[in-house]
Amino acid sequence: MIRVVLPPHLRTLARVGSEVTVTVEGPASQRSILDALEKEYPMLGGTIRDHVTRKRRPFLRFFACNEDWSFEPEETPLPELVQQGIEPFMIVGAVAGG
Repeated sequence: MIRVVLPPHLRTLARVGSEVTVTVEGPASQRSILDALEKEYPMLGGTIRDHVTRKRRPFLRFFACNEDWSFEPEETPLPELVQQGIEPFMIVGAVAGG
């Protein structure tokens, strides 16, 4: 089971708490986690990734083990702590300001 933390606006849309769990086949990557998340919560389809290009929406960032994974290739396996369910995969709404 992979733990996924969602930003507030996506929690509201999916009608879930701050964290959900999904099951992925094989090593967990951004792609496999998002595929499982959209399958389990179809209302999130198109909110995290574009329907056509399947690319991350510009104002969302992905974090694993306190590192930004937003620009890593989406097939890259995530850290072992995420794969074991110890650390969550975090989807964070971008915040502007300084």
